[in-house]
Amino acid sequence: MINTDYVMPKDNYGKNIWKFLANEMKPKGKFLTPFNIISIPIMILGLVLIVIRFWKGIGSITNLTQEVPWGLWIGFDVVTGVAFAGGAYVITFIVYILNVKKYHSIVRVTVLNGFLAYVFYAGALLLDLGRPWNVVNPIIGNGFGTSSVLFLVAWHFLLYMFAQLIEFSPAVAEWLGAKRAHKILSGMTIAAVIFGITLSTLHQSGLGALYLMAKDKIHPLWYSEFIPILFFVSSIFAGLSLVILEGSISQKVFFTQISDKNHKSHSSIVVGLAKICGVTMFVYFFLQVIVIVHGQHWNLLNTPMGYWYLTEMFGFVLFPMLLFIYSYRRNSSLVAMIAAVIAMLGVIINRLNVTVIGYRWDAVTHYYPSWMEIVVTLAVIFTEIWIFRWVINRMPVLRESPSWAKNNK
Repeated sequence: MINTDYVMPKDNYGKNIWKFLANEMKPKGKFLTPFNIISIPIMILGLVLIVIRFWKGIGSITNLTQEVPWGLWIGFDVVTGVAFAGGAYVITFIVYILNVKKYHSIVRVTVLNGFLAYVFYAGALLLDLGRPWNVVNPIIGNGFGTSSVLFLVAWHFLLYMFAQLIEFSPAVAEWLGAKRAHKILSGMTIAAVIFGITLSTLHQSGLGALYLMAKDKIHPLWYSEFIPILFFVSSIFAGLSLVILEGSISQKVFFTQISDKNHKSHSSIVVGLAKICGVTMFVYFFLQVIVIVHGQHWNLLNTPMGYWYLTEMFGFVLFPMLLFIYSYRRNSSLVAMIAAVIAMLGVIINRLNVTVIGYRWDAVTHYYPSWMEIVVTLAVIFTEIWIFRWVINRMPVLRESPSWAKNNK
């Protein structure tokens, strides 16, 4: 068990902190686990492919073209990944704004997940740029002006990462035993939370607003002027579904980090989140029906793309919604976890339908991601999980804060 009350000696502080960090870099626990055996080769291969991408250009490992410049790395790594990071702003809103203390024990792990997601998906975005050195252009508004949606999304993305870093920073201070820094950073938490919630809600809808410019390129069943609203609403249950799944896995993998009290409250937390997911998915499904009626696209439902759309709506929205409601009524965390997995698959399908499958659906030559694009995506995901695991095993994220930290706020 890791000592949660560890504090570095005051004397010779600089030397001790480097010794401490060097010791923390050492592996903890078994190294040759099934996950490590599977993930390490993929991460190494992914790194090699990334080097080739920057060496020979984006066309050397992707199937992207001038007609389809955004593929798997944008559709999954960025647009889908950011939706799954939505749990951070939802949980912080519930705990700090609505003052529902029931979910306080999962705030840090949710914020950590959101922060890592944004950092890694920003990296994936850099991979997708044909000229990555121009990444500063969206931030400074160069070439298209400050009224562009991309300008807003870029700033929301950048500022929200800083807000999440501030929200999580007290855990880093506790890990380092920095009492003074901890007091200052803890005092900044509420301001960072309010700022972060505002940015995140705008950012989630802003990603959908980017596709308002592609009316003639996206299939009518997935395009509407309500895409920003649909992206925002779906990010709520997407993020909470990931929280449910991740929390259930963490209960097994990091069981030594979690107190008996939090172990016992896990089922209640999952069922509570299931209720929120069920209500949100009902709103999302209702909005989708309104979009179909408003757009008068009934005739498109009796087509191959229409059948695929109905599969998404009934199989991956309505069905998990009913499972969430059932899990709440029956107080079943297992059913909630199953519903979360299906809901997450539904979000992936929806985002890919908008960005890849339904994008230029009528083109003669369709885009399909290369195996190298898939490997790089898996490498990014596995690397994020490795860092997530490293942080969980060392910092007070799932376990209780040291005693001095509780009295330092």
